[in-house]
Amino acid sequence: MAAEPTPPPSLRERKKLRTRAAIREATYRLVAEQGYEAATVERIAAAADVSPSTVVRYFPVKEDILLTDESDAVLDARLRARPADEEPLESLRAVVLDAVATALADEPAETRLRARVMVEVPAVRARLTETAAETAQLLARALAERTGRDPDDLEVRVFTAAVLGALREATVYWAERGQSDDLVRLLDRTVDTLKGGLSLRALP
Repeated sequence: MAAEPTPPPSLRERKKLRTRAAIREATYRLVAEQGYEAATVERIAAAADVSPSTVVRYFPVKEDILLTDESDAVLDARLRARPADEEPLESLRAVVLDAVATALADEPAETRLRARVMVEVPAVRARLTETAAETAQLLARALAERTGRDPDDLEVRVFTAAVLGALREATVYWAERGQSDDLVRLLDRTVDTLKGGLSLRALP
């Protein structure tokens, strides 16, 4: 029997999504034009045509305006859709690289700005570590189901955190060097390093 179609979001839900998008767009614009510190909650609210309390209600932590979106749910769904017999590392490679390539194609300015701020602003970098841990927990549950392990299994947690941490470090590497390299290639190379280990002799 075919699954019932998902009902469309209600008017209230659509308004909430529009408000979140307006706050995020205003923040990116202010940060790009004036810098991260100048993008105060009050200025963000004015640029988004909402009250400061609305900004705080939607994003209690200012750094989350830049760092959080709906991508975690997409990553989780795509990971669960990968072939059941695929190696976990290859599954993570596929879903993360595809997500990054899509972000660079659909929102190139926002993606590059987020990476730059992540390197330049300690508070954003610290908050990213926290949100990355939440993403790792979500993906660890999906990997645990695929491998028949417990979601709190040490090996699952360590593996997932290690892969995401390595990919995050590759993004920092990219941003520190002016974003001149191909980020997707750097991430692909990062997964290869995890898979093959580190040679004692530098590559030519």
